[in-house]
Amino acid sequence: MPTLTIQNIPDPVHNALCALAAQDGLSVEAEVCRILTTVCLHDKQPAASLQQVIAQLYQGKTRQPQVEQLLQERRLEAKNE
Repeated sequence: MPTLTIQNIPDPVHNALCALAAQDGLSVEAEVCRILTTVCLHDKQPAASLQQVIAQLYQGKTRQPQVEQLLQERRLEAKNE
């Protein structure tokens, strides 16, 4: 099974993931796998669903759509490779 390393997770997101994992009785790694599986395999619009997950993690305190920003950054990185 592949391994994914995620760097520079903002503290509020990490704290929220820890809280969700504890609430669900899972490790943080298992909670992240559950969230990614739900968003990527079970939803018809993964980017929109991921934005909803992020909004929940940030409790609606974000100013810009993180998913769209992330997609733009990844597209730029891929273009520059």
